[in-house]
Amino acid sequence: MKKLSVCILFGGVSPEHEVSLRSAESVLNNIDHEKYHVFPVGITKEGEWILYGGKDYSLLPSGAWKNFPGNRRAAISPVRGQGLLSFEGDCVVWERIDVVFPVLHGENGEDGAMQGLLKLAGIPYVGPHVAASAVAMDKTLTKLVADQAKVTQAAWQLVRSTELETRMDAVLDSLEDRFDYPMFVKPAGTGSSVGVSKAVDREALRKALTEAGKFDEKILVEEFIRGREIEVAVMGNENPVASVCGEIDSGADFYDYDAKYITDTSVAYIPARIPEEVGEQVREAAVKIYKAIGCQGLSRVDFFVTYEDNRVVFNEINTLPGFTSISMYPKLFAASGIPYSQLIDQLLNLALEAKA
Repeated sequence: MKKLSVCILFGGVSPEHEVSLRSAESVLNNIDHEKYHVFPVGITKEGEWILYGGKDYSLLPSGAWKNFPGNRRAAISPVRGQGLLSFEGDCVVWERIDVVFPVLHGENGEDGAMQGLLKLAGIPYVGPHVAASAVAMDKTLTKLVADQAKVTQAAWQLVRSTELETRMDAVLDSLEDRFDYPMFVKPAGTGSSVGVSKAVDREALRKALTEAGKFDEKILVEEFIRGREIEVAVMGNENPVASVCGEIDSGADFYDYDAKYITDTSVAYIPARIPEEVGEQVREAAVKIYKAIGCQGLSRVDFFVTYEDNRVVFNEINTLPGFTSISMYPKLFAASGIPYSQLIDQLLNLALEAKA
């Protein structure tokens, strides 16, 4: 049986570049190198593609991988059949690629852009395809789909960053008329809690809108839901399955970027500290929103379960969730009986099945 050639893409021109490097380090350390020909391709913040020539994946998070002597400039060709191209002087080296695992988070990696390139190239890839990726990346579009699917979620309002320049006070008045404090403010198209703020008064709301507007023209403002933060990993194509539920206790005001990746204040509980029947409701809702958006391969779906009455409230979906050593997606499936290396195998198989 021939080895499959797998390209692991990481980095990217994205605010979540550093998270991707850490995710890719874990994937590259856990993928079975005896089973696959692995081609690690990093994309710098400037957009340069590099075929990493080293085997020490601990160099990824620091960025030292970019200067490894064995590196070559590289590209995935949009021309079907050409696969991965790398360049040595005036020579072009061609590598057949059977499947791509885009370990890319956020803009240009999770939003349908990379998926469009891989579709043009005719190369199977892990994760949802173009339309589902684009819808899930834009939180306002996700909200519309969730509303149509009758999935319970927080009340929300769209604000455009262009409004902030000319009518900030009117925007603030409108939001205060609709929501009580605190409010959550998010750029519509980022993950990993980049640009997300909890606004407790008018001045904080003004600052939060301005900060979110740095990352996206569309800004999502949501009512505050007082509850546990629950996450579910979903995997599959036609018949997706949900993992056990996990719970995040951020140890901070909310589960922001620092709590996820920098500080050590957050604590994960697997399984989540919720009644079994509520866990089943969460898992069913996770599969429902996964199908409604049209996902395949994988996604992580996040919810709140209210403290007062255990009401299940959809928060957001992540089509290429974190795969770092502390990330919930691999942990949730490990707790469901699928260890990390087998999880990678299954995701690659799902990508190939979806292509077929």
